[in-house]
Amino acid sequence: MENQIAEIKSNITAEIQTVNSSKELYELKSKYLLNKAGIIPALMKELGKASKEDRPKLGQMINALKDWATQIFEGKDAEITEVEKKARYEKEAVDITMPSKKTKVGTLHPVTIIKNELVDIFAGMGFKVVETREIEDDFHNFTALNTPLEHPARDKQDTFYVSDDFMLRTHTSPGQIRSLKSIEPPFKILVPGRVYRADDDATHSPMFHQMEGLVIDENITMCDLQGMLDVLVHKMFSETAKTRFRPSFFPFTEPSVEVDVSCFECGGKGCKLCKGTGWIEILGGGIVNKKVLENCGVDSNKYTGFAFGLGLDRIAMLKNGVNNIHVLYDGDVRALKQFKD
Repeated sequence: MENQIAEIKSNITAEIQTVNSSKELYELKSKYLLNKAGIIPALMKELGKASKEDRPKLGQMINALKDWATQIFEGKDAEITEVEKKARYEKEAVDITMPSKKTKVGTLHPVTIIKNELVDIFAGMGFKVVETREIEDDFHNFTALNTPLEHPARDKQDTFYVSDDFMLRTHTSPGQIRSLKSIEPPFKILVPGRVYRADDDATHSPMFHQMEGLVIDENITMCDLQGMLDVLVHKMFSETAKTRFRPSFFPFTEPSVEVDVSCFECGGKGCKLCKGTGWIEILGGGIVNKKVLENCGVDSNKYTGFAFGLGLDRIAMLKNGVNNIHVLYDGDVRALKQFKD
């Protein structure tokens, strides 16, 4: 046993000299001490083979070996830890004389900026924001909005169909239907969101953004719509901005109008932005068609309302002088970083 202990000490002393990392030290320590099958713990099993008289002495010798090995390993551990700590400090050292790296600050997308501005304006007039699904059924996207079966908007060349009865919504107007069926009048709601149409050119994108507004109450007239839009253009464009109604047609409103705002670039005198007319088209709207109210179970003899819809992308393009909608969605950081809230 004494010879075995001497040999173990010799081996530990030699092997520990080659250890250069905490990992290597742990492996060596496991070999001799940590595992039950380790060399030193294995000596304890040999005590059973010794005579009863020799066991106390051999046990003391093994315990002394364990204490000695533990001290050796702890000493080496402290040495390696100090070396590794110094190496890490040197690696992580910061040269305070080096110029700092500039942090690039992002900005909101121009369409999001316009959306937030509009939500703030309409919230001040008592509107509640409602967000609805982007995959709609035929009833909510077309039928309930009084869209005829032969209307070209229903064609597959204009609408992205998911199945025969479901499609990516072509406008935010289905939000009107869902609100009329779930909210007790009177109410004012605003429905912003993404919409989809099979159209793609400089001023149109297959995916774009709209904002729908709906007011339902008793005795609502076109005067209420114009009054609200006057407040909108004053806050969105300028205090001197004016609105102009032009007769139009939408299946879900009657009467229907296209709404123009006096050019905020030239003040209505005529310029490149307004194409010399002094006016810029910004949205469409009108009095909610009685059939739409009846399709949603609303008493059309008691309640009336007005609805309007505007393109957030169009407003963003007009306010920022962008003439191609793809600038907003191509992900070119050089273009997007120019927009600031």
